[in-house]
Amino acid sequence: MSGESHEFQVHLRVGETGVGVLEWSGRAPQEAVDQAVSLAADDGLIARGLRRIEVSLPASDTMGRRALHRAGFRLEGTRRLAHVAADGTFADVVLYARLASDLVYGAGGFTGVMNSVLPRKRLIAHALITDQWDRVCLVETTFKDDWELPGGIVNTYESPWTGAVREIKEELALDLSVGRVLVIDWLAPYLGWEDAVELIFDGGQLTSEQTEAIVPDPVEIREVHWLAPDKAAEKMAPFARGRMLAAVACRVGGGTKYLERGFIRAE
Repeated sequence: MSGESHEFQVHLRVGETGVGVLEWSGRAPQEAVDQAVSLAADDGLIARGLRRIEVSLPASDTMGRRALHRAGFRLEGTRRLAHVAADGTFADVVLYARLASDLVYGAGGFTGVMNSVLPRKRLIAHALITDQWDRVCLVETTFKDDWELPGGIVNTYESPWTGAVREIKEELALDLSVGRVLVIDWLAPYLGWEDAVELIFDGGQLTSEQTEAIVPDPVEIREVHWLAPDKAAEKMAPFARGRMLAAVACRVGGGTKYLERGFIRAE
């Protein structure tokens, strides 16, 4: 593709396994880049019968990324600091791909692309479980020092309620149906984790028969502890103790509290 002041060239390298690699060079207006990338992708997947076309480009290439979005390419991952810029600095490289089976046009195609590029926030579901003396159930895990409420990360396509019930079953071998949400907390980045949202469900008060039937998971759980709320707080990370105490207060006083980093957000 050429013009009076711009020249933009798209090249599709076709491999023997039905996978093509799309590359381009030069400059052109956004509309021209969009058209060239879309035509090259259609040619490879429809006319040549490829099953997959992939593209790697610097994360900062806004024009190229927009063209890929409009051509139906999904973001698949990031190669950190894999690109060497002209000034010798390093930058991330993003990997996009489009499959012959991907829905490209219409609302479904647009949302499929947006689903791949927009943030996906991790969701955690824990439960406030107490015994007949109102002591809080904490689990001492095998992989960190601080103790926490039973629960864990919600799986893909799993509801938070189902995730909480599943985690309690896995950690404690306890079939327990949780109740309402007591606390919603935003977790800031921590120890390599990105930020997340945590829900604390009301796991209710167990009978003595239920507490005696608990069998800790031998791989993840070192021991199960029952402590008064103030004593339990001493064993938890600062942000975790804040939401545990808020959950206890909500169970007694009603309502649901929204927190950030374990603290009630000041208006």
